Amino acid sequence: MWTLAQTDAPPVYYRRKIFEASLQAYRGSFAVDFAVGEHGDIDETLPPRTAYFSDVDFSGIASEDNRPMLIVLHGLSGGSHEVYLRHAIAPLVPNNGGWEVCVVNSRGCANSRITSGILFNARATWDIRQFVNWARDTFPNRPLFGLGFSLGANILTNYVGEEGADCPLKAAISVGNPFNLEIANKALKRTFLGKEVYQRVMGTNLKRLIGQHKEEMLQCSGLDWDRVQSTTYFAADDPIAVNEAVPYEEFKQNPYTVLCTTSLGGHLSWFEPGSGRWHAKPICNFLKIMANEISLESARAHPNGLKPKSELPTKFDPVRRKLELVREHQVECDDDGL
Repeated sequence: MWTLAQTDAPPVYYRRKIFEASLQAYRGSFAVDFAVGEHGDIDETLPPRTAYFSDVDFSGIASEDNRPMLIVLHGLSGGSHEVYLRHAIAPLVPNNGGWEVCVVNSRGCANSRITSGILFNARATWDIRQFVNWARDTFPNRPLFGLGFSLGANILTNYVGEEGADCPLKAAISVGNPFNLEIANKALKRTFLGKEVYQRVMGTNLKRLIGQHKEEMLQCSGLDWDRVQSTTYFAADDPIAVNEAVPYEEFKQNPYTVLCTTSLGGHLSWFEPGSGRWHAKPICNFLKIMANEISLESARAHPNGLKPKSELPTKFDPVRRKLELVREHQVECDDDGL
């Protein structure tokens, strides 16, 4: 509850660019906000301190520099303006920490338009995948890092898992990740606070999001190791990303992941005296160490000289919500079909 009441956060200024989906299967558009230096431009249709790139400015955005670049995903129905997000990235933005930082807003969020019937869910990795590929081509020398909060953390970890050894990200941070959404949903329903407050607030926010785009909506109708160095921050008292949904055993077995659990912190809270947020410190420290002190190439080396691959290659289509076996892979069955 204190999270809702606490609205103080460092100011972060953005320039926005609208990207059109590159694949027809995921048609639509999404907004990306790039953290920039302070500016006085005001656009009443966008969140505070946010204005669009001019065509001229964006046409010259490509760069050969090697500054580290952080790509951020926000929580459910949030956006680049969120307090918890600004606390985390403020120490890194160009004027402060020398990083390039951008936020990929989920479709319809942060005052962006919905332009198709394809929105977002925990497996909606299409926009982050397109943007990471664009960033890789546009800034070929920049090491890329990922940071996700809540639902955005779930999307980020799904993306990293889907990309496997080919993931362009050098490292990823997951904060307040609900992991198993079914377990988290059941846990929320068990308590009055979870069912009548948290679920109601989240549901109301989603309804408001759809209501803001009513006309547009009416017109639209096998696993490998994560080989990206990843760390997760989780509070044991989180009422949304609940403790029982955290895959503790999987973290123990995976040498590429680190789980940091705190006894207190709520959902994306971790308040400190004086309105600060604790989570901003380990996030920034991890990113700086990974960018400046860790040899990422040696960490990416294939074990025993072999590239890992799934025993059964699969293809997941998050729009169709089903898993399909790749056709060229044949599986021999006995008479019982086993």
